[in-house]
Amino acid sequence: MEDYRKVYEEWLTNPHFDEATREELKAIAADENEIRDRFYTELEFGTAGLRGVIGAGTNRMNRYVVQKATQGLANYIIKENGQKKGVAIAYDSRRMSPEFADFAAMTLAANGIKAYVFESLRPTPELSFAVRELGCIAGINITASHNPPEYNGYKVYWEDGAQITPPHDTGIMAEVKAITDYTAAKSMSKEDAVAAGLYEVIGAKLDDAFIGHLKSLVLHPEAIKQESKNLKIVYTPLHGTGNIPVRRVLKELGFEHVYVVPEQELPNGDFPTVSYPNPEAEEAFALGLKLGKEIDADLILATDPDADRLGVRVKDAKTGEYHTLTGNMSGCLLADYEIGQRKATKGLPDDGVLIKTIVTTNMADAIAKYYGTGLIEVLTGFKYIGQQILGFEQSGKGTYLFGFEESYGCLIGTHARDKDAIVASMALAEAAAFYKAQGKTLWDAMVELYERYGYYKDDIKSITLKGIEGLQKIQEILETLRKNPPKEIGGYAVTAVRDYKADTIVDVATGAVKPTGLPSSNVLYYDLTDDAWLCVRPSGTEPKVKFYYGIKGASLEDADAKSEALGAQVLDMIHRML
Repeated sequence: MEDYRKVYEEWLTNPHFDEATREELKAIAADENEIRDRFYTELEFGTAGLRGVIGAGTNRMNRYVVQKATQGLANYIIKENGQKKGVAIAYDSRRMSPEFADFAAMTLAANGIKAYVFESLRPTPELSFAVRELGCIAGINITASHNPPEYNGYKVYWEDGAQITPPHDTGIMAEVKAITDYTAAKSMSKEDAVAAGLYEVIGAKLDDAFIGHLKSLVLHPEAIKQESKNLKIVYTPLHGTGNIPVRRVLKELGFEHVYVVPEQELPNGDFPTVSYPNPEAEEAFALGLKLGKEIDADLILATDPDADRLGVRVKDAKTGEYHTLTGNMSGCLLADYEIGQRKATKGLPDDGVLIKTIVTTNMADAIAKYYGTGLIEVLTGFKYIGQQILGFEQSGKGTYLFGFEESYGCLIGTHARDKDAIVASMALAEAAAFYKAQGKTLWDAMVELYERYGYYKDDIKSITLKGIEGLQKIQEILETLRKNPPKEIGGYAVTAVRDYKADTIVDVATGAVKPTGLPSSNVLYYDLTDDAWLCVRPSGTEPKVKFYYGIKGASLEDADAKSEALGAQVLDMIHRML
């Protein structure tokens, strides 16, 4: 914004902004840097919606930014003629989440669009489920996933239950951008909205249907019955939305020994036990591991605040230690269990498909090949997996078997169209019971996968480059790699170069070029010899350039050593470019 001071003054004096907002802004009157940071730009509504620090200002998450975004969404819904279908709204345990949910609902109602608002916090996958269950045109989820406590966010879903993809994402973004005046967002009182039948509270009925769907996906109820008394599970919701649904589904399936980490059980937007509530982080498991060791747990599970991602620790019966399963490892363990046991119990459909993102492990390819199923690769982002499921439904060709991405997210079943840590928790507990009935742990099952498919190891490195100069540097790195593709990386020869921006896959040996077949994205991917690979992409949410890579080793130790060496050489190659 050209004159951030002018906008600040407008927010200070315009009666449209409430007293609390004006007081908060008066308190920073002497802090020019703070005023600039809050008003120099607008919090951008991108393909994933909004995400920002909570506070007053155009570059913050607050009721006015939420109402402006919702007015843009309402305008798009009306253009698409979907206003009679309504919008489902869910929210997590973060600060201001219930309030933002209601402000969004009031704006929808003022535009004649009915809002179905959950009575209290709910996980992301249940919002995805509710959109389709209620026949809504869209869904809104108030969450900032695993960001630090000062953040909140706003994600938009379309009628198929997946996060918005083209053309709806760009259409909604354009409508939000077109609103230049924050006072243009309509609103009405909650009482009036309820009286007009435009605000409905939803809850138990949806919960029952959601949990019912999950339970219908169990493949081996007899194994759960046999081992439910013996299997010990520790679970932490990390102060988020997973607590009630995860415990409920495990209890209803008959698991008797589920221990919830008491310090992290209750919803708390300050996330007091962790610096940020991310199940990928070591600190998220500190309390769970302590409890796990005390009770000798077989399995330790952690869901992030909106319960779409799952972190896992499994016990090694031989050493007594707990191994970390990365998102790739738990994804492969579940893919093999779901597809393998579906094949054993009822057979696989001829058009069955396993879906993964381009930065997900090549072990997925090996699993698909072993079971003779199709394999589809999509761009990073679970919405692209949801898009494939929609394509299967519309064309009548393709049966979804399993889908996952390396960032700790997967989906079993098609009840939701986003990552679902509730169904993943249930399935891992079921798999643990199934293997325990055979005298094996989940770690034993993981080792068997390595022995069957190969010792795949995948990792990620990133370089943070802040500010405008940082963004330019990130673009320069990609352009340099684009213009001068490396012939070898870390001792592996490059066999093919995929450029998802140019939509090309170049075979290095023959020079033959074919399309990637995926939407345009600023991503480079190198197929390397010995089933190794490297993918370079800028982060969509942080000032980072990310390097995903994978290798295949001859043993766990060999894989660790090869992975470490490749990671170091990739960073070295990039640092030489800076």
